[in-house]
Amino acid sequence: MGELFGTLSDGTPVHRWTLERGGVRVRVLSYGGIVQSAEVPDREGHAADVVLGFPSVQGYVDHPGPYLGALVGRYANRIAGGRFPLDGRTYALARNNGPNSLHGGDRGFDRYVWDAEPVEHGVRLSRVSPHGEEGFPGRLEVSATYTLQESGALRIAYEAVTDAPTVVNLTNHSYWNLSGSGHAGGHELRLAASRYTPVDDGLIPVGEPVDVTDSRFDFRVSRKVGSGYDHNYVLDKGVTPEAEEVAELYDPASGRVLTVATTEPGLQLYTADHLGAPFTPGEGIALETQHFPDSPNRPDFPTTRLEPGEVYRSATVYGFGTR
Repeated sequence: MGELFGTLSDGTPVHRWTLERGGVRVRVLSYGGIVQSAEVPDREGHAADVVLGFPSVQGYVDHPGPYLGALVGRYANRIAGGRFPLDGRTYALARNNGPNSLHGGDRGFDRYVWDAEPVEHGVRLSRVSPHGEEGFPGRLEVSATYTLQESGALRIAYEAVTDAPTVVNLTNHSYWNLSGSGHAGGHELRLAASRYTPVDDGLIPVGEPVDVTDSRFDFRVSRKVGSGYDHNYVLDKGVTPEAEEVAELYDPASGRVLTVATTEPGLQLYTADHLGAPFTPGEGIALETQHFPDSPNRPDFPTTRLEPGEVYRSATVYGFGTR
């Protein structure tokens, strides 16, 4: 059983689970499936928390917008116009990001307390998203299992089943700062992505994916991240049955290295240029493994459709090291 971390205003208890293995300590909340902290050693063996988070439940309740560390769904990223067609019917969603729907709507998965049960080296969170929640069709039974591998790597495995055709796109929205504080723009990033999806002013993909060659979007060779990114990268590997490494983030100051492996076909790079108090713009970098934004309106993108009788499965592994 996790420890009591706090309560919501209606008295609902929130528990925190502490996972320790391989020199890494990760804390996960039953509220929003949030990765509250990840304590990782630097090249000298000194540990620091490399995930942005709040010390209390109230911090997350009062500042939901950044989705700090959260499990995001039912649909991560944006759906244009808050609408999508499915089997001849158009479904209307909450428009919580200008004219668009973002990260599941007004009350996405990040704002619920999930059921929690221990598993070996981790915790399994689960909930039922009823038909019509935030406008999405189908009763969705969903789980996310957080485990620490022997090396200390954090694996998040998602599963979902539905009783009616629907769309699903889940991710974790942690902001990484491998220094433990300060601006993260000096981190160096490598991405195994030769293309990205250009976007309009509302960050909705427009046109076809574009080659990154000779552009500021090219991270195929590791370089400083800088700022000005909130873009989906088309991973060269595509959808895979097992998680494959697609990204490496390196902090020269501490020597910490974060690797990201995933089954997903896309990764949203967000440099948090609009992050607000108590944090500062650019204090963290989000690497959101995902299917592409607005896929329900883009039949040319990898599908996010889930049918009854199918099982949605997705996994992402965050590895930690130094050099």
